[in-house]
Amino acid sequence: MVKFWLCVWCIAAVALSPARAQAPATERPFSIIKMDPALDAIIAPDARLETLGEHFGLTEGPVWVQEGRSGYLLFSDMTSNVIYKWARGAPLSVFLERSGYTGAEPLGLTVGQQTKRGRVHVFLVGSNGLSLDPQGRLLIAAMADRKITRLEKDGTRTVLAERYDGKRFNGPNDLVLKSNGSLYFTDSPSGLRNPAKTPDRELPYNGLFLVKDGNVTLLDKDPQGGFPNGIALSPEEKYLYVSAGRATLRYEVQPDDTIRNATVFIDAGSDGMKVDLAGNLYTTSGGVRITSPEGKHIGTLQMPIVLSEPRPQICATSVAFGDADGKGLYVTGCTHLFRVQLKVAGVRAGFPISNNAK
Repeated sequence: MVKFWLCVWCIAAVALSPARAQAPATERPFSIIKMDPALDAIIAPDARLETLGEHFGLTEGPVWVQEGRSGYLLFSDMTSNVIYKWARGAPLSVFLERSGYTGAEPLGLTVGQQTKRGRVHVFLVGSNGLSLDPQGRLLIAAMADRKITRLEKDGTRTVLAERYDGKRFNGPNDLVLKSNGSLYFTDSPSGLRNPAKTPDRELPYNGLFLVKDGNVTLLDKDPQGGFPNGIALSPEEKYLYVSAGRATLRYEVQPDDTIRNATVFIDAGSDGMKVDLAGNLYTTSGGVRITSPEGKHIGTLQMPIVLSEPRPQICATSVAFGDADGKGLYVTGCTHLFRVQLKVAGVRAGFPISNNAK
């Protein structure tokens, strides 16, 4: 996802008002904020946030891979240009090197958005959103390579999309696969170092795209006047949710997989997003917001604030449902990786909806 505004949001979340600018900031533990009684059916009030890893560059795009009765989590580190593999009881390992940029050394080039991760200035050259197809092959938003790729079982990479109307994408951001194989993805300027000035930019807008039967279709451009970011399908695939600027939109999915009738579903933007089997939408920014299918704010999982130096940046960038029962919520948190236990199962990539809760 585009990280500049995420970093600004996280800084703002801990900043004080101008009238109290001299007062010291304070640390804050993880907390569960209940906005509606329905939250009790989703998460226990005393649920704990489990830290699975820390000291990452900038984590993103988690996806659960089921393996027998267990499995593992894959997630991107956008500054390290790798996809990591996390499994319970095993050391963290690199699953894929050069996950988002496979070209020459990016230093001094025009690839990869420059931003801040806490106090640290970074370039985002790694992969972003990840998903799985029904065959278990990994789908990758290779942002700095400016393409959507598929990792084959033999380790080779197949390009699924890299151009529209003969022009290269700016930086594929996030993606979601429909059960019939149609792929939706968002394209943002994050694949470019200075998108407003670089001559390498070929598409003059940020787009929402569909890949179907090998063809790429533009579904929307600059929605809400901003760039599209996180993306998810409702469990029955009737609606497509897309973060756009300072809003989260909901489109109606048509029989031919195109979309229509965009409405503002949440009056707030998001980074990554997922849905549970009841249709609740989990959106991310400083924390994880849970919204009912009717648009009611049910609750928020508020990420902790830690002020020790060197100061970590802890913000929710994306989520994934995992574990054998689909009730583990994994949260990529910028410098961290977290997990929290839920009472409900979520939609897991690569699973038929009927099998997601099994």
